[in-house]
Amino acid sequence: MSRTLLLLLFLLRGLAAGRPPTAAVPRLKLSFPELRARHGLRLFSLEHSCCYEALLLDEERGRLFVGAQNHLLSLALDDISQRDRKIYWPAPVEWREECNWAGKDITAECMNFVKILHPYNRTHLYACGTGAFHPVCAFIEADQHAEEPVFKLDPHDTEDGKGKSPYDPRHTAASVLVGEELYSGVATDLMGRDFTIFRSLGRRPSIRTEQHDSRWLNEPKFVAVFWVPESEDPDDDKIYFFFRETAVERQQGLGKTSFARIGQICRNDMGGQRSLVNKWTTFLKARLVCAVPGPDGADTHFDELRDVFLLQTRDKRNPLIYAIFSTSSFVFQGSAVCVYTMSDIRRAFLGPFAHKEGPNYQWVSYQGRVPYPRPGTCPSKTFGTFGSTKDFPDEVIQFARHHPLMYNPVLPHGQRPLFLQTAVPYTFTRIAVDRVTAADGHYDVLFIGTDVGTVLKVVSVPKESWHRMEPLLLEELQVFQNASPIISLQLSSKRHQLYAGSATALAQLPLHRCGAYGKACAECCLARDPYCAWDGNTCTRYVPNTKRRFRRQDIRNGDPNVLCSEDPRRDTVPQKQLYGVEGSTVFLECIPKSLQAHILWTYQRTLRDPQREVQMDERVVPTERGVLLRSVKRSDAGLYLCHATEHGFTQPLLRLSLEVIGAWQATGVASAGDPQLAAGIPRKVWYRDFLQLVERPPLGATDKVCQRLWSQGRPPPPPRAPAGPPGRGQGEEPRRARRRRTHEGPRAERGPRSASPW
Repeated sequence: MSRTLLLLLFLLRGLAAGRPPTAAVPRLKLSFPELRARHGLRLFSLEHSCCYEALLLDEERGRLFVGAQNHLLSLALDDISQRDRKIYWPAPVEWREECNWAGKDITAECMNFVKILHPYNRTHLYACGTGAFHPVCAFIEADQHAEEPVFKLDPHDTEDGKGKSPYDPRHTAASVLVGEELYSGVATDLMGRDFTIFRSLGRRPSIRTEQHDSRWLNEPKFVAVFWVPESEDPDDDKIYFFFRETAVERQQGLGKTSFARIGQICRNDMGGQRSLVNKWTTFLKARLVCAVPGPDGADTHFDELRDVFLLQTRDKRNPLIYAIFSTSSFVFQGSAVCVYTMSDIRRAFLGPFAHKEGPNYQWVSYQGRVPYPRPGTCPSKTFGTFGSTKDFPDEVIQFARHHPLMYNPVLPHGQRPLFLQTAVPYTFTRIAVDRVTAADGHYDVLFIGTDVGTVLKVVSVPKESWHRMEPLLLEELQVFQNASPIISLQLSSKRHQLYAGSATALAQLPLHRCGAYGKACAECCLARDPYCAWDGNTCTRYVPNTKRRFRRQDIRNGDPNVLCSEDPRRDTVPQKQLYGVEGSTVFLECIPKSLQAHILWTYQRTLRDPQREVQMDERVVPTERGVLLRSVKRSDAGLYLCHATEHGFTQPLLRLSLEVIGAWQATGVASAGDPQLAAGIPRKVWYRDFLQLVERPPLGATDKVCQRLWSQGRPPPPPRAPAGPPGRGQGEEPRRARRRRTHEGPRAERGPRSASPW
């Protein structure tokens, strides 16, 4: 059996065992023109530039610093389209020519793509770019407190960017600047084969991972780097790297398998004395699992790590880790968001080490003696008397060199993804999270960028308890018109703004659009948006610590029956008048604000009659925008009420009054002595003009239309016959009586036939 067939059978088994749910539908979907026209979407782009990948948000300066192709930008956080400042930073001509001689595209690759951008101190930034396959770094002066703001770069004061920025603009890199030290995960060679975790700058010596050892790093793609304190002692601080790589512990016969990883190193690691000189001695890594559990243990895994967001909490030592994943499977496509806690991450690094042994060299849990101090422990007063990693015994160094992988993986909070989408035409690319204070607690709002230029807004709500969360997809926003993938994402909680970068432009968008949910209390309540609340008149932004008598908000339950009982407009329902011709079709249109609402239609002959549900069949056809009545009968006339049911709450949206015109009126049937019929003049079907009155005209307009029709020799509409719901009862006038009234009426009362084409 071939390897491809084995992989297919394995994935199909896992998918059948733990099939992911269907795709979630957003409650509100806004297009690019709608966001531009009514919801404050702002765009910024440069001519002859691209790839707005590096975003640095500086709340204190009120600026958004951006790294792009051959440019560094300083934009105003309040409005990125105003007061921009630019630095032109191209690669030298000789570097571009050398790049072109090496076979690279001089117009697409031999440029300086800025990949790294960090705050260095109160007056300077640190930036690195590809430099036409000659990585280069520089300090950027960005002093905003002077009388004249400064934003400049000295082109003669640059330094080598090897080990900080990738050579190839297509390669990913991740880094963090802690103090004066830069920790980077990057490829350090031109061919992109020597990947390393590298420490540079600062006063301590540069240190890297072991070179060309697949047990340490195996074709990694670095995603994010964070500094997290371990205790009150700064010597215990660790740097955490998030990446994906080809798994060394993959099952035989399945080819290359990508695993998501989290790696750790100690900040005060100085390397070994005799072994691992200038190499990390505290490097460990563990697998990050994001999977849908299956009933028989065959989980559906999301292993392609795409982005990570570290959400700070009150305890700086225990932030939350939000990570987005996709799949490399050809059986199904999907993306997921998983949440991890630092306690679970630390527990995995304190667990057993992975060890390869046995006749088949299988990966098992190491059961032998672990040397002291335990590999991965930082030298500090907290865990011993060692003052430096150079003091570690040789057996500790050798064990760390051969056992960098942990056996136990890191499982997500709740043992499953917080939010996932399958069978959708997009993949998650970036994530940013905002912790929002609402009336009934704190909620995490997720903003997820996709590869089709959209942003999903998701709120995490407790289902039964705060330990089991339920995601609610609030909005799907088309931020970029050309469906360009989102490659960077930042948010400002202070200014309530979201910033997204793509290959073509930068976008700025408010975090909330409360007015778009509707004009009623129930609509605002059902939205369950932590940013929004009902203030008694409109759906507006919720501001904590303000006293308002009529303010209503309940994100956890979202029950309008409780919150909106005092709304005076609760029972008001818009009304419309429709006309139909017997035997033709009529469309009853009703579009709810929420795409998650379920529509229910009821019918009654008059307001005094009881309401009955409209039964759908071949003649009464439901559509996304309403109901289509095919071959309308006289019995279809009456009152139709459109209801929206959402989150257990039902509200009426629209009342339609349908009047059905008889076919004999629509065709203009006349007696045998009609001079027009005798002369062979065809009669115009006059009801087409009448059907232009789709809605009921103003008072008196109907009488004027009827008088005009009467003067032209056309009979006015008859009074409505008793009717029943569609498909029920006849309610039709006897054919003999109708014929008698049509042909035997006095011609003098009807007036002379008009010779007009009507």
